[in-house]
Amino acid sequence: MGIAADIIIIVVAALLGGLLAQKIRQPLLLGYILVGVVIGPFSGGLISDPHVVEKLAEIGVALLLFALGLEFSLRDLKPVKYVALIGGSIQILLTIGYGYLIGGWLGWENGPSLWLGGLISLSSTMVILKTLMAQGMIGTLSSRVMVGILIVQDLAVVMLLILLPQLSNPAAGLPVLAIALLKSVVFLAVMLVLGTRLLPRLLAVIAHWNSRELFLLTVIAIGLGIGYATYLLGLSFAFGAFIAGMVLSESDYGHQALSDIIPLRDLFGLLFFTSVGMLLNPAFLLEHWSGILQLVLLVAIGKSLIMAGIVRSFGYGNVIPLAVGLGMFQIGEFSFVLGRVGLEGGFLNLEQYSYVLTATIISMLLTPLVSSLTVPLYGLKQRYFKKELLETINIPQSGLHGHIVIAGGGRVGQHVAYILAQLDVPFVIIDLAHRNIDEYKQHGYPAIYGDAAQPVVLEAANLADARQLLITIPHIMTTEAIVHFTRQHYPDLDIVVRSVGAEQMKALYADGVYMVIRPELEAGLEIARQVLLNLNVSVPVIQKFTDAARRDHYQQLSDDQADLDNVRLLQKARDLLELSWEELDEESSSVGCSLRQLDVRQSTGASVVGVLREGNFIANPSADLVFQTGDLIASIGRSQQATEKE
Repeated sequence: MGIAADIIIIVVAALLGGLLAQKIRQPLLLGYILVGVVIGPFSGGLISDPHVVEKLAEIGVALLLFALGLEFSLRDLKPVKYVALIGGSIQILLTIGYGYLIGGWLGWENGPSLWLGGLISLSSTMVILKTLMAQGMIGTLSSRVMVGILIVQDLAVVMLLILLPQLSNPAAGLPVLAIALLKSVVFLAVMLVLGTRLLPRLLAVIAHWNSRELFLLTVIAIGLGIGYATYLLGLSFAFGAFIAGMVLSESDYGHQALSDIIPLRDLFGLLFFTSVGMLLNPAFLLEHWSGILQLVLLVAIGKSLIMAGIVRSFGYGNVIPLAVGLGMFQIGEFSFVLGRVGLEGGFLNLEQYSYVLTATIISMLLTPLVSSLTVPLYGLKQRYFKKELLETINIPQSGLHGHIVIAGGGRVGQHVAYILAQLDVPFVIIDLAHRNIDEYKQHGYPAIYGDAAQPVVLEAANLADARQLLITIPHIMTTEAIVHFTRQHYPDLDIVVRSVGAEQMKALYADGVYMVIRPELEAGLEIARQVLLNLNVSVPVIQKFTDAARRDHYQQLSDDQADLDNVRLLQKARDLLELSWEELDEESSSVGCSLRQLDVRQSTGASVVGVLREGNFIANPSADLVFQTGDLIASIGRSQQATEKE
């Protein structure tokens, strides 16, 4: 069956590797790489033509960058533009110089040492994005910094492909480089016109035909077709796909295109990671393990320090330099392309190429493990070393007292802060995103810039005098760290937490959290409520069912059956009561009459509990209150009593 049989073997083997990785709670890409080693030509030899699989894997890289372009927003990367453009360029130059020194230390000649520097200067877009997705870190400031630098590195691949072979003849290399730069500028200008004029109109026409199959085919053709066009121009195939996704993201159909392309992206991504594993020769690794280990350690340590140092020099503090350093230490997939050019051009011998290839795969395998050390290492740093100065804004001169602490910020935290500000409820919001801090400053919100998982930051929020702690962070590890610290030092403080799933909800309740909120449940209930309102279902009936749904999902399990029965009785009694509002118009018989004269309680069994008049709420009105036109009357009673009143 040829290539068809190879694809079947890869998919089945990748499934087994993915199941194993999931079982041991590791990213799926590790399982894909490991099964690639097993079925590759140097081990099991089950794949008849690994080079064809490598060609298919290039589509996986292009689709990943195409999807990244669809998610890409200039607004999201605007806060990190300087560290990405300037810092990323400096990082590449410093890493090339560092790689040159490593090559000399390993006994390589000047030419191969310079190629080594170019190869290790690139990080793996594929591995980093998959690792960030698995850790739930997409969207954080540190992830934006990484993505910005990765984009600059991907752009630099074109220059490295031109510069490295031409270094022996600079006079010939400069004209070639100038032509490549001219091609890039022309291509970007053409894509800008296509992206703003032609492509959105094309997608609009296809979408109006209501053929999802044709829409998906159009999206794939745009992404891969433009990528191939850049390849024909002598530029990077993956770079062209990224630009195509970026221009499509500005159209009205960008989100639909992204949702359609993700399954295909993941399938071809599987081929990429498996093909990476197939390149690893276990025999070569065993024979040269000492030199390869030295190379991996030198690259990992030096590159991490360079990455972290550059990010720190651009003003990013707290956990961000550590996260970037530990996340981008590996050698990237484009090193395979550069390495092949160096081997075929005679700039690298086979042994040197194999060294870099093996070190690249090992560094990719280590990425999820090393990246996961960010939180514990940062915790140790905060505990044993000098604490970083906290940036606070709009904190009252009298300090924080009787306030709400919002840990996490983000979209959810910002909505909560807006409501509390409107109601004049004192609060402070803790956030680690520079852009959000600037927004809080403009709105006048009290805020603390820092990692809410660190004790020094929580202490700055004065939890001792706080009325409640709201944790809006979606990452369970950070949330649990905040909960454990608060329960240990402030056990009487009520904690409301955002949870991702049912398992996390149970774990957080076991830790002593007062209330766990599930955003996906609340969104579903609100959508259902709007549907029922449009179907003219009465508000009390809707409220009854939504309350029941919340009760089923949020109710904590109790070993004390008597307490559980009491809770159920109270909830049943609450469900038997209905709060209804009625507006009095000019023709209402109640206008001009007092509550005593109407004798509502005696005639219906319901009680008037409040009156809303000209923006003022009158709670528990007296019997002598005379009703006026426009009053909103709130009455409470059992459902049948409310019916009798109507």
